Amino acid sequence: MTPKWWHDAVVYQIYPRSFCDSNNDGIGDLQGIISKLDYLKNLGVNVIWLSPVYRSPMDDNGYDISDYQDIAPEFGTMADMQQLLAEAKQRDIRIIMDLVVNHTSDEHPWFQEARKSKDSPYRDYYIWRQPKEGGSAPDEQGSIFGGSAWQYDEQTGEYYFHLFSKKQPDLNWENPKVQQEVHKMMNWWIEQGIGGFRLDVIDLIGKEIDKGITGNGPRLHPLLQEMNRATFGDKNLLTVGETWGATPEIAKLFSNPEREEFSMVFQFEHITLTWEHGDKWNPIPLDLPAFKKVLTKWQVELENEGWNSLFWNNHDLPRVVSKYGDEGKYRVESAKMLATTLHLMKGTPYVYQGEEIGMTNVAFDSIDDYRDIETLNFYKERTENGVAPETMLAAVHENSRDNARTPMHWDNSDNAGFSTNQPWLQVNPNYPDINVAAALEDQSSIFYHYQKLIQLRKSLPVIVHGAFEPVFEDHDKVFAYVRSDEQHRLFVLNNFTAEEVVLALPESLRTDNAECIIANYEHRQQLGEELTLKPYESFAVLMPA
Repeated sequence: MTPKWWHDAVVYQIYPRSFCDSNNDGIGDLQGIISKLDYLKNLGVNVIWLSPVYRSPMDDNGYDISDYQDIAPEFGTMADMQQLLAEAKQRDIRIIMDLVVNHTSDEHPWFQEARKSKDSPYRDYYIWRQPKEGGSAPDEQGSIFGGSAWQYDEQTGEYYFHLFSKKQPDLNWENPKVQQEVHKMMNWWIEQGIGGFRLDVIDLIGKEIDKGITGNGPRLHPLLQEMNRATFGDKNLLTVGETWGATPEIAKLFSNPEREEFSMVFQFEHITLTWEHGDKWNPIPLDLPAFKKVLTKWQVELENEGWNSLFWNNHDLPRVVSKYGDEGKYRVESAKMLATTLHLMKGTPYVYQGEEIGMTNVAFDSIDDYRDIETLNFYKERTENGVAPETMLAAVHENSRDNARTPMHWDNSDNAGFSTNQPWLQVNPNYPDINVAAALEDQSSIFYHYQKLIQLRKSLPVIVHGAFEPVFEDHDKVFAYVRSDEQHRLFVLNNFTAEEVVLALPESLRTDNAECIIANYEHRQQLGEELTLKPYESFAVLMPA
């Protein structure tokens, strides 16, 4: 595969509302991000994925866009956005815009015009259907946020389709004018100097509503190839699609360079393993052998025909140290172990804000303390249908999107240094112990472990391009693999438990002169026949090919 600039890049996701508040209104903003660029430069990341900052009524925290070419006032102005792009560029950091084109806000001018009349030139920008006899919804399709995917609009007596909130009507991608408008807008952002796009729920745009097809519809890939040709295809930008329904075979369609679609996709097969029957509100424990099998499958399948995105966290997911590690006694060790596991695989790693200091899930006492529309909708729906409130609250504590959205911990001052005002969402009470200021003062902190992993990726080609081979595939406590190229073999070993683990090493991995490039306990100098791993111990050893 022809090397690209993003092959050895490391991306840092910022959720602007929760990152840093510069004007003390309780909401993070663009100037807040600008003030922390040196921190990100120090960490070593060279790409920022910016969750949406466009003008929006914020029904879904900005994923409901009312103007694609303006900035939401709570985040700042277009001048602030241009300053962010310029200041990031000075630090060799590119900005990737989060783009939502499956739907708009119902306050977008297109929809405002579309709902005025069935004869509006914008009517066909959205998906409308007649009521059934008796006035009920056209069919039984459901919204991902709960309830029906159809909303009745009294003004014209028809229903419009919304896969998310009723304030997020789906665009009609069968209409060439919609495609042209979106392409024009994307090119406008490219002209502003952005480094690419993260495309939200992009695998839904090929939907065929009347056949009940939403994800991976037959028109999806032709639409994406057309988008590539009309916008970013010849611009050397990073593009990543959010694709909840992707298998490795589907991911190759998106990310094989010969197909001219995206750089890579986010797939979620490893994430959903802890959701019983695909239901995030029924969390189940991690099955490590199954988890390893999924991660290995993606590494091997995409080796020569695509590119992996590597991530544990994002704005929609719980904190990784709470999910797969130990947020108590072994928080530091397990956070470092999880970082090593991920960053030494093949693909582009994504760090979610606060992950690099080991921020944890939050357990608010009351559902009233939550702000996430999905969490609130499902809590109401499930408790009204007989689920005990305490059962549902426990599921919220584990999997609510607000786990990732509590404000960033900068220091141990009030509100964790995020703002001098009451934040839009409460700060996690453990901020006095877990914060950036403390991490920067401690040379053995999680932050410096991430910094080292990012440096290693920049300096060792075997991490970027080496082949992937699993080791101890069926072991129920460790995840290990070897990366190899013509110069090196890199052996990576991770204990996913709070127990000591004794391993018999294969002869090919034994060495008296180990070059241990990273570890979360002492560095290993020798690897003999037998190895005893401490709780959550993790290390990587470089050997000649």
